[in-house]
Amino acid sequence: MSERSISDLRVIEISSGVAPAYAAKLLGDQGANVIKLEPPQGDALRHHGPFPEGKAHVEKSGYFIALNVNKQSVKMRLEASEGLAKLLASADILVHGLNTTQALSLGVDPETLADEYPSLVTLSLTPFGATGPNADLHATELTLSNAGGWANLCPATHTDPELPPLKVIGDQCMLMSGLAGATAALAVWRDAKRSGQGDFIDLSMQEYVASVLEVGIPAYSYKEEVATRHGLRALIPWRIFQAKDAPIFIVCVEQDQWERLVAFMGNPDWAFLDTFADQPARNENQDLVHMFVQEFVSEWTAEDLYHAAQKHRICVAPVFTLDQLANNEHLAARSFFQTVSQPDLGDVILPGASPLTTSGRAPIRMPAPRLGEHTESVFAQIEKAPTPAITHTAQSPLQGVRVLDMTWAWAGPFCSLNLAHLGADVIRLESALRPDLYRRLPVYPVDIEEGLNCSGMFNQWNQGKTSIAINLTSDEGISLVKQLVARCDVVVQNFATGVMERLGLDYATLHAINPRVILASVSGYGQTGPYRQYIGYGPAIPPLTGLAAGTGYLGGEAEEIGLSMPDPTAGITAAYAVVGALLKREETGVGEHLDITLWEATGVLNVEAWMEFAINGTQPERIGNRSRYMSPHGIFRCEGEDRWISIACRDDEEWRRLAGLIDAGLTTDQRFTKLADRQSNEDELESFISAWTAQRDRWDLTRLLQAQGIPAFPTLNTEDVVQDPHLNERGFIERLTHPEVGKRAHAGIPWRLRNRVDGIRTPAPCLGADTNRHLADILNLSSDEIAKLHRDGNIGC
Repeated sequence: MSERSISDLRVIEISSGVAPAYAAKLLGDQGANVIKLEPPQGDALRHHGPFPEGKAHVEKSGYFIALNVNKQSVKMRLEASEGLAKLLASADILVHGLNTTQALSLGVDPETLADEYPSLVTLSLTPFGATGPNADLHATELTLSNAGGWANLCPATHTDPELPPLKVIGDQCMLMSGLAGATAALAVWRDAKRSGQGDFIDLSMQEYVASVLEVGIPAYSYKEEVATRHGLRALIPWRIFQAKDAPIFIVCVEQDQWERLVAFMGNPDWAFLDTFADQPARNENQDLVHMFVQEFVSEWTAEDLYHAAQKHRICVAPVFTLDQLANNEHLAARSFFQTVSQPDLGDVILPGASPLTTSGRAPIRMPAPRLGEHTESVFAQIEKAPTPAITHTAQSPLQGVRVLDMTWAWAGPFCSLNLAHLGADVIRLESALRPDLYRRLPVYPVDIEEGLNCSGMFNQWNQGKTSIAINLTSDEGISLVKQLVARCDVVVQNFATGVMERLGLDYATLHAINPRVILASVSGYGQTGPYRQYIGYGPAIPPLTGLAAGTGYLGGEAEEIGLSMPDPTAGITAAYAVVGALLKREETGVGEHLDITLWEATGVLNVEAWMEFAINGTQPERIGNRSRYMSPHGIFRCEGEDRWISIACRDDEEWRRLAGLIDAGLTTDQRFTKLADRQSNEDELESFISAWTAQRDRWDLTRLLQAQGIPAFPTLNTEDVVQDPHLNERGFIERLTHPEVGKRAHAGIPWRLRNRVDGIRTPAPCLGADTNRHLADILNLSSDEIAKLHRDGNIGC
């Protein structure tokens, strides 16, 4: 069984939502044979749109097409268990988003699967997970954004308390969760094909969203501070400014970047006043800083300012529209977009697979299938499928994989964090001479002396890893790194483009040292292309992808999305690419270079908006928390300070049930009978709901509405997330004992396994804590050799 390649991987997807569709699509991108099971009426996404000229057609949904390339379609009634049983018996991975009742009715619950198909790896992608008190609650993307804590942080730095939390355009929570699920499923299958022992991966989309709240959980756990969308930035300048023709984003993270901005602006006298001298001073006077910077920005066009400022190494990013993305020279040079000839629709331009590998991007081998197109051929083939047997004990998915982690800040560490979550031995390479930015961020416990081992930001994103301290400025230090590379499977780095080359650690050098090594490079813009040297911090990426342009209150301006979501998105994309590269290395014996950009990894998730542009040439309007497919669909004030609830009615029947709770007369009010009616009178509709929710407790409302089958959930803040009984019962909130800060709450792993080890193994490491042990165990250095390295300043520094 271990000889099977990724091209032999057989995946069954039970049609059940955006996240499973995307996870299965990503498995298909890796080369798997994906069979999508659809009911007679077709996957719900076939009826979702966007459609050409808005005319619904089961074969012309842009969203369905984008999420279902590289798949086959089987049309069947899932209740016909004989056919489903044959398919499952032939499969390696099952992907679905069924709740516990649905799964049980189809015989794909964990217990039945373990009995009938012990070698099968099942990926269950559900809103709240398959266990816990909230397991069967109803949810939409709006629900997940609120339940995971993201909506409470969006949009950033707004001071108007009357504005509700804001949902980001599209299905970002579901798509991110699908990406994480595909990564876990590939990794578990890697061990399953060795051992013959399958597993049930119970991924909670709420937990995945809560796992990427940036400083949110550490700030609460370490400092008892609750992050909100009303908080002010610590780093100034940081905001979307208005150029002559379009909005543009500017941020200065480090002092030298501010100094470069001042020089770029022509060294104006105001910039040298004491009130703007350093970050704390600029923070206290940020309105003035932003006023002066805005005066400068207003003299430029956005495109000219973008390129001129980036040449001075200043992080600037225009708020692109989708047509600007389509014509961007950098994305074109990197072949980001691909054209697929789609039956019934013609040529359609799609975002390509976001990882760029040594051999290029994963190809679109086949267009999205017509409904039931492959039913006969699939059933003809499955009769010959082999039945695997359990031959070895199950292990952690990436057990035995050694990762050299040369990353800092967030995107890179999030990649290696997830590799550690999957069982890899992750060795973090660092030095006190230039400590990680996150070790220096002042997220320190109030009762503990500050230090490089005490920041909650570092300790959150580096759980499950070890630390080796090596001086990269010395020849001997670089030699030690090369010796480690020779004994590692994976190297992850997210230095600025070109730094690895200057260190003498470029991919060609690493490959010569160890032809099997996989190098994952994570950066804003990538290792190739005309913008490769541009600075691309996470907050600057939503403007580049169309997410900022599409996110905002009704009639309002483009907004920041509240989280530096591109960082963890690029990180989990890199982890996904690493797992795929490990599987391919088993066939070829050779590693590869993975080029992951924050821009591309995030851009592929704006897929619904992109398909609207690709099919109809239009840019989605900013509609706040409303939906083109549901009404009501919004976030409404509840009893208490800054307390809100999300409510979404997916169809007319759910609206009638909600209306009956508010006022029986609303059930027959012709203004609200049908979806089109409600959307024509949405202001009035929302006023009725707001008046009803404003006097009620958010949790009481949630229980009342969920009992009626209506997706509803409070807008959780970071304190709510940490204290949530459901998340704690599922073991998502981790409280391991750290040697310097003791027990603190951290976001844990957003999936649970049945047959393999769950949970984070160790807290984040102290700087260099494992240096001597790793040099002795991995490089076989003697105690005298290690002592000399210390004396010469090559290690432990």
